[in-house]
Amino acid sequence: MKAEIVGVGTEILLGQICNNNAQWMSQRLAVIGVDVLHHQAVGDNEQRIAEAFRLALSRGDVVIATGGLGPTQDDITREGLAAALGVGLVRHPDIEEFLREKFRRLGRHMPEINLRQADVPEGARTILPDRGTAPGLVLETPQGKRIYAVPGVPAEMREMMDGAILPELAELAGPAALVSRTIRATGIAESKVAETLDDLFQRSANPSVAYLASSGEVKVRITAKAATRGDAEELVRPVAEEVAARLGVHAFTTEDEELEQVVGRLLEARAQTVSCAESLTGGSLAVRLSAAPGASTYFKGSAVCYTTAAKREILGVSAATIAGPGVVSEECAGEMATGARRIFDSDVAVALTGVAGPDPHDGKPPGVVCAALAAGDVLLSRSFRAPGDREMVRRWAEQAALDMLRRHLEGEAEPPDQRPATQAVQARPPSSD
Repeated sequence: MKAEIVGVGTEILLGQICNNNAQWMSQRLAVIGVDVLHHQAVGDNEQRIAEAFRLALSRGDVVIATGGLGPTQDDITREGLAAALGVGLVRHPDIEEFLREKFRRLGRHMPEINLRQADVPEGARTILPDRGTAPGLVLETPQGKRIYAVPGVPAEMREMMDGAILPELAELAGPAALVSRTIRATGIAESKVAETLDDLFQRSANPSVAYLASSGEVKVRITAKAATRGDAEELVRPVAEEVAARLGVHAFTTEDEELEQVVGRLLEARAQTVSCAESLTGGSLAVRLSAAPGASTYFKGSAVCYTTAAKREILGVSAATIAGPGVVSEECAGEMATGARRIFDSDVAVALTGVAGPDPHDGKPPGVVCAALAAGDVLLSRSFRAPGDREMVRRWAEQAALDMLRRHLEGEAEPPDQRPATQAVQARPPSSD
């Protein structure tokens, strides 16, 4: 069964809201084995809404539309749907009475404009809401295709999907389940991942293999369809294991977790504490380390030292380092990590300094990141040139620090790089180890 989701509302096209409804619906449809092949978004225009429905019906078995079922003049999904099917709108007295009674129970006068919600495309059945006032619509075409229209308000949409539409589609689709597992890797380029997994990708059908790159990491998604969830998981499992094995130390989770979740679990398991010193990231590394419930058991704090004076006076970065390699250097990052570990009395500390851009700093170009880790007699450092704007550079830096911490906790940390920072910047791009 092939499905298409149509989001109705000019506010989607203007970027005023994110179409999270489509994401939620796709996830729930996948669970019952319905394949969502297309998403559309269309503004509040009757002709374009009708065109969107016609296109969706031409390439799918099921169309689900959200939005445009309210009482105001710009809520015209009903009209667009009727135009697409070449039928008229019919006033339903039972819906009219439902609306009047709903307002009576609330002790409010019903504006006459609400009666627009009692106008239904000819031949449609309706889903009366518990929340809100907008009835959902269900139509079946002469070709046996189904159209569902539900409100755009998320709570109202989910009520109708869970209560009526998903059970109906599950019965029509028959026994089927779609299962995905996502392996996430860092410190490796998407192109290298693709090269490493090329044969798996080329022969992938069921399960299929796909890639998604984002700042500082690559996601590999394995998806399988089978009669039951258990059967689908069995198809996914060996491929996921092979992907994780090939990616090796770069793969930090097979359960689609954030890197900070993995690090937090490792710290808890080893009963160790962590602190950090931040310049480049301005505290965002601390935000990630402290995000998980129970983080206070392992995260002690962060010293955000943005200026040279703060690095010297709070973290103890030496005058020789400031005058020599400078505040954007592996030497400085190492002294920052050592200072944070001393201040917070933590088992391990990580530090970040660099140039977020857009302008050079301390003689270094935008994108330079220097990261360090201090623990006991261990002092590790690395530097690289991150791509992108300020936000991307900061994200790359966070990933580098968290990954150094993960590898240290797993006993797989890299040896310290003894080359000067300027050489390391030129030699090691952010996608390499």
